[in-house]
Amino acid sequence: MMHSIENQKNGLVTVDESGLSIPSQADSDQHLVQLWLHGKSDHTQKAYSKDWTLFLSFVGKQLSQVTLGEIQAFFNQLVESGLKPSSVQRTMAAVKSLFAFGHKLGYLRFDVARSLTLPPIRDGLSDRILEESDVRNMIALERHPRNKTILLTLYAGGFRVSEISNLKWSDLQNRKESGQITVFGKGGKTRTVLIPKSVWYSLLLLRKDAGENDPVFRSRKGGGHLDESMIWRIVSKAAKRAGIEKAVSCHWLRHAHASHSLDNGAPIHLVQSTLGHASIATTGRYLHARPNDSSANYLFD
Repeated sequence: MMHSIENQKNGLVTVDESGLSIPSQADSDQHLVQLWLHGKSDHTQKAYSKDWTLFLSFVGKQLSQVTLGEIQAFFNQLVESGLKPSSVQRTMAAVKSLFAFGHKLGYLRFDVARSLTLPPIRDGLSDRILEESDVRNMIALERHPRNKTILLTLYAGGFRVSEISNLKWSDLQNRKESGQITVFGKGGKTRTVLIPKSVWYSLLLLRKDAGENDPVFRSRKGGGHLDESMIWRIVSKAAKRAGIEKAVSCHWLRHAHASHSLDNGAPIHLVQSTLGHASIATTGRYLHARPNDSSANYLFD
């Protein structure tokens, strides 16, 4: 077990079981946050930075002085502000992660957030799964070739918006009459997804004279990679055009891929591999979100 002791010059110094001191890994709260965010995706860094700033402005003190009561008070304020339960959970998960990281490095003497218990929230996955007809309408009514191909690729490969935004032509490889796409996704995992022939041809039509390192989906301004926010707008407009009243995001097409492929008989392990889920339990949520049978069917004629 490691212990932390005060040092007037360098702040906290970690001492291991043998009595040897280990230099502190962070010299300020801000430095700790930088270490904590290192290596995470741009999307995660933005979200966590926002959460951290919100928490810091609430407590108004250094992390080493924060109490469990203050963390609980911050949680209560988020709930009372009317924030969606899922957003409250995400923010508090970020707070707990930062405290655990600081304690692990020896920067914080105690992980005071560890004792925080978050109430369970309703799983709203089923609310975010589109019908196949809705997805087909979104794609059919999109007239812009690049935007239509974005919708097709998001749905066909179950990709995350960051993966689509960062695609280069070198990530695409021919496979007889179709092809495959390799992405470097969440958690630093690389996965390769086979793409249906019709979607593959739509992708190739966009290439023209583009080089291997050029973006697959170009921005009209400057010709660089299309920004994630622009892809979100493309998906949102496509949903509204198709008469879908819900606030559809890019991730809804990933949900649709998982649910529809399972409904159509795809093996759950194959869907897990395609989406890059670390656990089969994550993929299994889609089976529970849209069951094909119920014991209720056995009660009435």
